[in-house]
Amino acid sequence: MHYSLGIDAGGTYTDAILVRDSDGTVVGSGKALTTYPNLVEGIKNAINTLDQEYIQKVTLVSVSTTLATNTVLEGTGSPVALILVGEHPVKGDFPAKHVLSIPGGHSYNGEEIEKPDIAAVKKFAEKYKDEISAFAVSSFFSVRNPEHELEITKVLHEITGLPVVCGHELSQDLGAYERAVTASLNAQLLPISHKFVLSVIDEIKRREIDARLLMLKCDGTVVGLKDALEKPVETIFSGPAASLVGASFLSGLDTCAVVDVGGTSTDVSAILDGIPELSDTGAVVGGWKTRVRATRMETSAMGGDSHVWTRNNVIHIGPRRVMPLCLASSKYPGFLDKLKRNLIPKRSVLDRNIQPTKFFMRSGFEPKGLEDAEAEVLKAIGDEPMSLDEISAISTRYPSTVILDSLIQKRLIQAIGFTPSDALHILGEYNSWDTKASVIGAEKLGKLNKMTDVEFSTKVKEIVAKNMAFNLMTYILPDIERNGIQKIVDGKYNARFKVDIPVVLLGGPVVAYKEIMEKIIDADITVPEHAQVGNAAGALFGKGIRRMELIVRPISINDLDSGYYVFSPEGRSTFSEYREAVEYAEVHGKQMIVEYMGECGVSRDNLDINMTKKTFSPEDWKHDPVETVIQITGIGYPKIFTK
Repeated sequence: MHYSLGIDAGGTYTDAILVRDSDGTVVGSGKALTTYPNLVEGIKNAINTLDQEYIQKVTLVSVSTTLATNTVLEGTGSPVALILVGEHPVKGDFPAKHVLSIPGGHSYNGEEIEKPDIAAVKKFAEKYKDEISAFAVSSFFSVRNPEHELEITKVLHEITGLPVVCGHELSQDLGAYERAVTASLNAQLLPISHKFVLSVIDEIKRREIDARLLMLKCDGTVVGLKDALEKPVETIFSGPAASLVGASFLSGLDTCAVVDVGGTSTDVSAILDGIPELSDTGAVVGGWKTRVRATRMETSAMGGDSHVWTRNNVIHIGPRRVMPLCLASSKYPGFLDKLKRNLIPKRSVLDRNIQPTKFFMRSGFEPKGLEDAEAEVLKAIGDEPMSLDEISAISTRYPSTVILDSLIQKRLIQAIGFTPSDALHILGEYNSWDTKASVIGAEKLGKLNKMTDVEFSTKVKEIVAKNMAFNLMTYILPDIERNGIQKIVDGKYNARFKVDIPVVLLGGPVVAYKEIMEKIIDADITVPEHAQVGNAAGALFGKGIRRMELIVRPISINDLDSGYYVFSPEGRSTFSEYREAVEYAEVHGKQMIVEYMGECGVSRDNLDINMTKKTFSPEDWKHDPVETVIQITGIGYPKIFTK
């Protein structure tokens, strides 16, 4: 008897689920806290909750994670430098600490416009190599010819030894700005994704499990380890993709909307006839538009462990995740007394970091590229929770919100604060940790808002439930004005919504929000068994899907005897005859699909390959087509379950 293991490492929890291959029955599931910076401890603890006799018989391990999404949402990615290459530098903001624009790039047909300024690249690399963790390079029309990106990559490797991400490696779609953003985000994610993937590999090896290892992508498909390590940006929103696939499996529904409440975010998406609904454009995360193909979704930075804080008699939730007070009290024996003694600041000075329930501690990550003020404040922060007053008394520099935010972004300190999880502890709807700490926190925050601890917690619960309802309805009604949807959710009118497809809720204590949602939305809202580990289930049931697009074009439309180009993900090839070029594109495309699926552990017998060919020519054109687009799709099944 063989089994498959699904793992989901979220921002707060690491979940595991064990499924019997013969009939798809869930034979065990478990949760453990995600551990920073060494994620392997959380993975180890989650696997330890399962029957170890079954673990030895596992032949497939598949992983999903919200770490990439949370990193971008919270703005805590590693600092990167971006090099833009092109005659007309792309205008706009980029998720990079430093940006260099130089001449260069290629034409639509892959012809060099101008040589890149390598001297400027060398100077840029030398100047900033100690401030960043990786480089991103995006050249004009690199999807037609990546030579400039590859040349600059070689130079950067020689000077710095740092990882380099090229735009053409991530997307074959046109769109210079989005491709540059995608490359920058991928570079930001490399350090944390490498740590995560290698942690999983180490743990599987340590347990002597002889199994294939896959990761879930943001379109609900799985990839092998090579792609997971090189293209972590493609795992952005893999959590929502996992929740879709997992919700469908756990509920038995091929069509449903899914509301997944994690520790950091609330994500809404839908699966229709067993296939995740994909976005027509690239994924947008944290305000950045990318070229990553992902499930269509609505997301907000509000989850079970989002920071609850107050200012001007208004309760704010998020966008950053903190360690809940109840958890901190369970982990650190002296924390409860420290929380009791912490003074309530004057209302006039309150902000997201100056709160009677906010504490800070070291995260364990190694500091790099700190300003002098940041280094001084970090030196004063210990390995257990400290209040702002305690830090101020030790530090030679005042721990301002700007400095604290920067240290949080660099993952050097962990914040502790009141959360929706604390609110549910007080209301008796969640009882994992120390409720006494939650009560003290709610009393302090409630006093600032002239509420009791229960009133404050009830309000927090209501805000979260209404946010879930709002996200669901803005997803269902994408063309309807959001302000109008918000007014109905807030009860401004004697009306409620009606949704005709079932709604599945996933997440830890998500059942606590079901009743409030049902008052706002008329729908079949369900919480399936094992809902708390839905993403781990989804990781197991994703298909391997690989899409390739190859384009055949004449080298010169005015001289068809000059030959033809074939543009593929691997670059540009040249052929003398049109039919020779098309035949190469078809054979080479299928070969790339088979090789890719082989890396994912999919045999040729479990792989379906479909090919479509579209041609484009001017009216009354009597020659071979001006453009031929060959699309090849491979659908593989890493493990076939029956249920």
